[in-house]
Amino acid sequence: MALSTLPSLKKNHEDEKLRQGEILVSTRPHTPHGGAVTATAYLPISRTDLWQHLTHYPRWTEFFPDIFYSEVSHEVDARRKHILQKARKSFLVLNVEVEVQLYAYEMREKAIVFELDGTSTSFQDFSAELQLKDFHHGTQLSYSVQATSKIPIPALFIEQAMKLDLPMNMRHLRQVLLSGA
Repeated sequence: MALSTLPSLKKNHEDEKLRQGEILVSTRPHTPHGGAVTATAYLPISRTDLWQHLTHYPRWTEFFPDIFYSEVSHEVDARRKHILQKARKSFLVLNVEVEVQLYAYEMREKAIVFELDGTSTSFQDFSAELQLKDFHHGTQLSYSVQATSKIPIPALFIEQAMKLDLPMNMRHLRQVLLSGA
């Protein structure tokens, strides 16, 4: 077998895992006190329908268990919204509540890019991106997050927490959407 066929075999294997409902997770280096993780899932929902759900930001409290508040504070323009979100998380022996003010840049039915508006008390840096692609008879959704906490926690712990949380959040999102809630 030629070495050039290995990437396509890996992609076919990953595509099959996605169709079977697995969440694929990858990490990449970020900062000494931060992590960067991407989780990818298949949802048997059209990209148009999924987009409508994801851009209704108050519903994020249903989609992602740790988020207890999510509101659009104002629309900056047709493609950019300012969002306030609050979440609670137990991490090791800490119970942490975070509040983030984000700009959401929407690229219709393709991606949403989230960036801090510069007023975070919890993160030195935070960004996230949701990417939507047609896949099989639905949508492939990739959710990438990179963040550095203001609390000096080693990157390994941050990354491990993200590797557990992000797939769990994707499963929960899929469950909520498929239940018709």
